[in-house]
Amino acid sequence: MTEEYYDDFSDKETTEDLVEDGEISPEEAGFMEGFEGDEKSVSCAFCKKIIIDTDAAIEKEIENEIYLFCSESCLEHFEKQREEDEF
Repeated sequence: MTEEYYDDFSDKETTEDLVEDGEISPEEAGFMEGFEGDEKSVSCAFCKKIIIDTDAAIEKEIENEIYLFCSESCLEHFEKQREEDEF
């Protein structure tokens, strides 16, 4: 494929037009532009992926410390790993 083909997908003007028309959400627009974590980013305690929608994150208090997880699966793996580390 040509470079022009890829340029069509990264055109910021096109992305802004889509956002204005309501076709994509701000999160999708951020993803298209590329998300880079900052000091305020929150990562999954198990897989370390950045959690963009913290309202949908799974919160678990373990030994008086709050952990956030991107999925139930990551929470289960985290708990299993902690159990294995205790032995």
